[in-house]
Formats: sequence, C-alpha cells, structure tokens
Amino acid sequence: MAVDQNKGQVDPEFDNYEHLLEDYSHFAPPAADEVLPGTVLKITAKDVIIDFGYKSEGIVPIEQFQAQNGEITVKPGDVVDVMIDTGGEQPEGYVLLSHTRAARLRIWDNLDKAFQDQLVISGRVLGRVKGGLAVDVGIKAFMPGSQADPRPVHNLDALIGQDVPVKIIKLNRRRGNVVVSRKMAVEEEINIRKSATLEHLSEGAVVIGTVKNLTEYGAFVDLGGIDGLLHVTDMSYGRVTHPSEVLHVGDEVAVKVLKFDRNKERVSLGIKQLEPDPWDTVIERYPVDGRVIGRVVNVTDYGAFVELEPGVEGLIHISEMTWSRRMKHPSKVVKPGDQVEAVVLEVHPKDRRISLGLKQLEPNPWTTIDSRYSVGSVVEGRVRNMTDFGAFIEIEEGIDGLVHVSDLSWTKRVKHPSEILKKGQIVQAVILHIDSSAHRLSLGIKQLQPDAWESYFQNHQVGDVVHGRVCRLASFGGFVELAEGVEGLCHFSEVPGFTGRRGSDQPPLAIGQELDFKIIKMSEAEKKIGLSLRAVANDEEKTRLEDYQRQAAAATSTIEEVMSLKDRNLE
Repeated sequence: MAVDQNKGQVDPEFDNYEHLLEDYSHFAPPAADEVLPGTVLKITAKDVIIDFGYKSEGIVPIEQFQAQNGEITVKPGDVVDVMIDTGGEQPEGYVLLSHTRAARLRIWDNLDKAFQDQLVISGRVLGRVKGGLAVDVGIKAFMPGSQADPRPVHNLDALIGQDVPVKIIKLNRRRGNVVVSRKMAVEEEINIRKSATLEHLSEGAVVIGTVKNLTEYGAFVDLGGIDGLLHVTDMSYGRVTHPSEVLHVGDEVAVKVLKFDRNKERVSLGIKQLEPDPWDTVIERYPVDGRVIGRVVNVTDYGAFVELEPGVEGLIHISEMTWSRRMKHPSKVVKPGDQVEAVVLEVHPKDRRISLGLKQLEPNPWTTIDSRYSVGSVVEGRVRNMTDFGAFIEIEEGIDGLVHVSDLSWTKRVKHPSEILKKGQIVQAVILHIDSSAHRLSLGIKQLQPDAWESYFQNHQVGDVVHGRVCRLASFGGFVELAEGVEGLCHFSEVPGFTGRRGSDQPPLAIGQELDFKIIKMSEAEKKIGLSLRAVANDEEKTRLEDYQRQAAAATSTIEEVMSLKDRNLE
C-alpha cells in the first residue's frame, strides 16, 4: 500500500498499480540463460512437472533426474535448478525446461567462485589419464601427477575412487577446461593444522597422532600437520624386532613428546614412556638366587636372552648353561621360543641387566669330587678336546681332566697329543692332582706304566759299563740312548783324544755310533746319567796292564821253578 508522504495518507491509485505488478509480473518470460529455482509438483513415467514461477508449469524429461541404475533422484516438493530449453519442441500447455543445463551453469558458477576465492572443494578421482588423473568436481577436471600429493607419488592408482580435497589452479569456462591440485589443498590444510599443533606442542605432553609410515627403525606419526618420529626402541619396554609388530599405518595412538625442536620442527615420540619402567622395581620381583621361568627370545654365540616379562630380559651366558666345559654353542642347549627355568645370579637395574644360570639348577659335581675320587686312582673317560699343551678327558658329566703333553709317555718326546691320542677315544688315566675350588683335575697316562728311568736306576749304578747309541749331538757332548726313553750324556771331555781346541769342526762322536760307556754319575731326582768313553778306555788299559803283569809274574815264577829244578838236578 502506497502512502502520500505530504499528507501521510495512502494513494489509492498507486496502490492499484502495485497489485497489477504483482498479478502480472510472472507472465514475463525469463531470460534464456537464467537459472531458476523450481519445485517438483509431479512425476510421471516420462516427465517431471515443475512449478518455476511462470504462468505455465514447466516440464523436464525424466532422464535428467535418473541415476545410472535408473533410480529417480527427486520427489514431489524438492527444489531444483532449471532453465528454459529453447532447443527442443515445446509441449502443449507446458514450458520445456532443462535441469542438466541449469546444473551445469550452476556448477561453473561455483567453480568460478572457488577459483577466484581459492577455495578448497571436494572431487572424486575417476581414473588415470595421460599425465595424471581425471577428477569429478561436478564436471570432469584434470589433475597433473605432480599435483597429486606434496610428496612424490609412485602409485597414482591408489587415489582412484577416493574423494579428495582439491584447489582449482586453472579454469577456462569457454573451452570447458578445469585443472585442479590436491597438493595445494593438502599443503594448505597441513599448514593450518601445523600452526594449531605447534601452539600446543611441548616436551612431556601426551598427544594423539595417526601412524603415517613405518620404517625399519621406527614409525612416523602425524600429530596434525607435523610428523614425529617414534623410534622402535621407544615403542615398548619389551623386544620389538620391527615396528609392524606393534603398529600399522592408519592406527591412532597416544604418544608422549620426548624431545621437541621448534626451530627445526623435529619431534621425538615415545609410547613406552606412558607406562612405568619395569626395571625400577626389578630387584623386588627377581631376587638373587630365586628361580624364574621365561621364554628364550634370542640365541647368540655367547649365550641366550630370556624374556621374563615384557621389557625385562635376562642373559644366560654360555658358561652358565652346563657344568661341562665342552659345550661349543648355546643352541645345543636352548633355542628361540623355548620356555626355560633358570636361577637369578645377578641383578643390575641401572645397567638393565640380569644374569641367569641353568647349571645352578643341578648340583655342582666339583663340590663332591674330593669324596668320589682320590689321587693315584685310575679313571676312564673320553678324549673331548686337544690343544698344543695337552688333552682334555671327560671322566663324567661336567668333570674334565687335563693330561699334559709331558704326562703322555715316559719314553717318547711328544710334541702334540694327537701323536698318542684321538678325539673321541676312550682311555684310562691316573689322577695326579685334584683342585676342586679351581675346578681343575690333572691326569696322567704314562703313569699307568712303570717309569723307565726308575727301573733303570734300580738296575744300574756308578761304575757299570753299558752299551748305548749316540742319538743327538750338542756343542758340549753327545746324548746316548741307553734304553727306550732313557738317555745319558757323554761330555766331549770324556772322549779319548779330544783336546777341546778351537777350530776343530769334527766332533769326536757321530750320531748312530754304538759304543760301550762307563757310568760316572747318576742323579735319579734330576734323571741325569753321566757317561765316559775315556773311563772305559782307561779300564781297558788298566786291565791289559794287569793282565801283562800277571802274565809277567807267571813267567817269572815259571823261570824260577825251572832254575830250581836245574839246581836240584846238578846236585
């Protein structure tokens, strides 16, 4: 209703014109490219009847409201965009409308606004095309491969079928070309999230993140625009061989910020730090000399690691596995996965070490060896090992004795035990010495037979003339083999004719000579026998002289007897 401003009263004539405008304004046809809102009135088998505010109702072919599976996408009362379709035959009593053209124009308007304002929109990746991907943003757009992600993407097919955020980087409405970038949209989102995250991030804070990537040494966790490294050693107090044993890509995890360098935007994270450290109270749970049960998790050359609980492992050293010294490798006793019982030997919480023992479950055979064996007794065992200085013989489980190379033979000069023994051979030996505290047992094999030296000293004495063969020469004399394993020394000064003058290259004795020698010295304690060729020669000379004297005396006596007979005959 119009009001006269001068008089403050309604002008009846102006009021009538206003009603006329309202009644007849809808008869004016809309522009051909004008997008109009319309209300769905009715749906028939072929068409959709729409009221778009004109004197006549509009009609849209039903195909424009059908999905690919044939389902109708609208119902009476829905408001849809339409525009007059001048290219088709106008049905009688209706105005031919196009929803498809109106939707396309509306899409382009939205895309143009998003391009001008640099807005992030959503698009569905349809598939691979040359150089990139096809993306549905209302119309088919192109996304170059370099714009798929802030980081190089090796497999673009992984994005197919996904709804992704994109920004329009190029638009040509006339040609119908649209180029989009997921990289720019993601970077913008990351920067927004990063700024918000950095404001609240601090060392010691507990935050929620998403596992983004797994490596051999840890996992990268997205905290909201910034990635933190969760090292494999900080995932659990227990043993973790690979991060995939604990986490998977996409997992949401609570983590503690261990270190944060704001300038370099580096964040170190931990999961195990959210729980109490089991080593803080390990002494209370695993006292020394107590028995424990655990699972073997690793076997090395020097021992086996046993998990007593998650985060707490103990080491059974190879020397603590058996009382026997012959074990070569821990795998002969245990293997990964075995459940074993052990004795706690030492606990070092600060070093995070627990020493365990298996052999302590059984009595130590060395503690009773003095009551079961005595020096001088004969034992039997198997040759387990040989070295340059002797052979180890196991006389029972856990008890090895050493036969020194010097105790293998009375007579033979043995350079290596393999000259007498073979590995695995069953032999007898005599116990020479027992040291239970040091776990040492001395054995002898030659003691099973009489000492050749002892027998020789019992049957010979100084002054005896013996026969021998020169077997070795030294600068001062020759060694003479008198019996098997028994040697004597004949100094060159005891050889007749030896002057000892320098420059004489020819020794007075030769190896292989067999001669008679006189024993001039004997020392049973030192096992030394002194020999002399000169004494033999002197004895022979003396004997010849004595024989000559006897013969001369006998001759003189005979002459005297003859003379005496002659005298008697003369008388």
